[in-house]
Amino acid sequence: MRGPLSLLCLPCAGASAAMYLRWRRFLPPWLRIVPVELPGRGARMGEAFVEDFDAMVARICTEQADAMHGDFAIFGHSMGALLAQGVTRRLQASRRPMPRALLVSGCAAPTRRDPERFAGGEDDGSLIAELRKQGGTPEEVFASDELMRITLDTLRADRRVCRSHDARATAGAPPLPLSLHAFAGRQDDIEAQAMAAWSKETAGAFTLDWFEGGHFFLRQHETEFLAALARHLPTHLHAH
Repeated sequence: MRGPLSLLCLPCAGASAAMYLRWRRFLPPWLRIVPVELPGRGARMGEAFVEDFDAMVARICTEQADAMHGDFAIFGHSMGALLAQGVTRRLQASRRPMPRALLVSGCAAPTRRDPERFAGGEDDGSLIAELRKQGGTPEEVFASDELMRITLDTLRADRRVCRSHDARATAGAPPLPLSLHAFAGRQDDIEAQAMAAWSKETAGAFTLDWFEGGHFFLRQHETEFLAALARHLPTHLHAH
């Protein structure tokens, strides 16, 4: 029998990887959740933010080298999906072991991203309006000056990460030799074609699951989402 499949989970903009800790209670024992904490947040609050996409991807590949051995998969939501794809591309380019699957949620395919999406203001008012629009931020964060400051500083840095992403950097790369599974909310403002375009990233199997809800459908319909997530991972490799 093989050990568990490690699922590295990358957070969305403005968030800590702690958002994934609760999943451990709902997923089967053959799946090991590995929340990937980025610099400047959570347990790494004292570290400087990384504000460049390629630098962040390189950092993740170095720091998570031990977790990216054996049986593993990579998941990311929103900004995390973009980073998950960047990490997988970097592993491919450097001929390192590849994940069993890439799972992306709430994010347009790299080739279909709207360049204006992160062109708005970075003042506190604009960022608070964005948090309100996307949903997913607990009311207690808005009610606390300290939590709001942390969230806004993190979101501001993460917007720069997203803005510095250049889809042309991997334009000539071969498709990824793995299965790719995408998840989306029907009421999110990402176009269906932009989600479907993830299929162009892979030479393997592709699925696209839709859920009711907006950008944070994975919280609004957590049980249903986690069931789909587990269903798309290669359970036949592991002890049940």
